[in-house]
Amino acid sequence: MGYVASVNVAVVRTGPWTGRVGRSGIDKRPSDEPVKFTESGVLGDTVCDTLHHGAWYQAAYAFDTEDLAHWSREIGGELVPGNAGENLSMSGCDVSNAVVGERWRIGSVVLRVTGPRNPCSVFAGFWDVKGLVKRFTAHGRPGAYLAVEESGVVSAGDAREVLSRPEHGVRVFDVFALCMQRRKELAERVAPVLPDLPEKWRAHVVKAM
Repeated sequence: MGYVASVNVAVVRTGPWTGRVGRSGIDKRPSDEPVKFTESGVLGDTVCDTLHHGAWYQAAYAFDTEDLAHWSREIGGELVPGNAGENLSMSGCDVSNAVVGERWRIGSVVLRVTGPRNPCSVFAGFWDVKGLVKRFTAHGRPGAYLAVEESGVVSAGDAREVLSRPEHGVRVFDVFALCMQRRKELAERVAPVLPDLPEKWRAHVVKAM
């Protein structure tokens, strides 16, 4: 089942690593209070690059604490909840292994898994790790973006309940592997997920096939 280790919201940062926008909300910090999740996003969070973030299907982002521990070992520094830019630091969930379209109840919120997060230069700049995009892509565990189907509040310690799971069985990491690792041999396996993808991402996946 797994649970929420931390709920995180942005502290806006500036600097050369933030790219063309000049500001970034990737630096997220744990909240001591319950946090409201709505269809338009996480209350108290900030999205600076609205061209690539903040769509309804990117209302929240989840990443595993186990993967944070992996990257702490990889880069030789301690990563803490929120450091991957995630709103939900999850433990015991294997978020990248979630089926695209599956629905979760956490606290009083109902969430739907919409697809993988793709790493970018801002992410690499925030961690100050050269070659991070390539290394993160090769590792193949991107975490998951979430849409909010029913608004409510989430607190650290809340359990995750899987409410439903599509029969196609296509995992978040399958979509990531096809599109980012360019593993075209997965095209047939990934094809059944197309109806469950947001239109913009569906076009991207079809192009990768």
